Amino acid sequence: MPELPEVETIARDLDRALRGARITGVTVTRPDVLREVTASTLAKRATGATIDRVWRRAKHAVIDLSTGDRLVVQPRFTGALLIDDGALPEEERLYSTLAFQLDDGRALHYRDIRRLGTVALMSPARWAEYSGKMGIEPLDPAFTAQYLWDVLHGSTQAVKKLLMDQSRVVGIGNIYANEALWRAGIDPSRQGRALQRDEVERLHTVIVPLLEEAIEARGTSFRDYRDARGERGSFAALLQVYGREGLPCANCGARLVGTHAVDGRATVFCAYCQR
Repeated sequence: MPELPEVETIARDLDRALRGARITGVTVTRPDVLREVTASTLAKRATGATIDRVWRRAKHAVIDLSTGDRLVVQPRFTGALLIDDGALPEEERLYSTLAFQLDDGRALHYRDIRRLGTVALMSPARWAEYSGKMGIEPLDPAFTAQYLWDVLHGSTQAVKKLLMDQSRVVGIGNIYANEALWRAGIDPSRQGRALQRDEVERLHTVIVPLLEEAIEARGTSFRDYRDARGERGSFAALLQVYGREGLPCANCGARLVGTHAVDGRATVFCAYCQR
């Protein structure tokens, strides 16, 4: 599933490319990806609107329209927002679930092979309610070591599960939780309340640089993630634990351990370096 770095990459690309463009038409071919709006209502409310801004909130790409409405896209496993200037490969168009035609002749497709992602149209009030249930952004100044301490130290849940709880801290999924905990030398299965303050501070210290490095590399592509240009991210080559079960730890050389014991998700860690 695209996490913070991948969705941030998509949003930045779309903002540069689409800001100021006017939507002249909407074509919905797979309405099952829609949430909180019907195909006909989406077409009615979006047609004629100008794209004011594209940005990210948690794992959502948010498209602000001049009408005040917001298109809220959650790509999940196989979703992608792709700009079509006439050169988009036909296999990408084949899986387009909806398309926004633009006044300059381009189109913006939401492509989703398995159709597990969603596209919603929200009013300002509905967006405020929806966004208000999400946790803090790790790239915001409010994400401090003290905030992370408050999230972790009162819970008996595994630290990795807490990092991935979108009601506490948004945007961190399985890939970057694995990587952050390896960088911080913390066992993913440890209870949040068992961590000492210096360990929480160390974890906080590694999270933001990790996410920024992944954004710089335009995200992590294993199978389906593509940026708005249809290209793959390059951070997979820099991963130290995720997807590397059985390979040597870059710190100590011990074989990395893989398990699904933490919240049923694939967890890879070094039993020697992470305590």
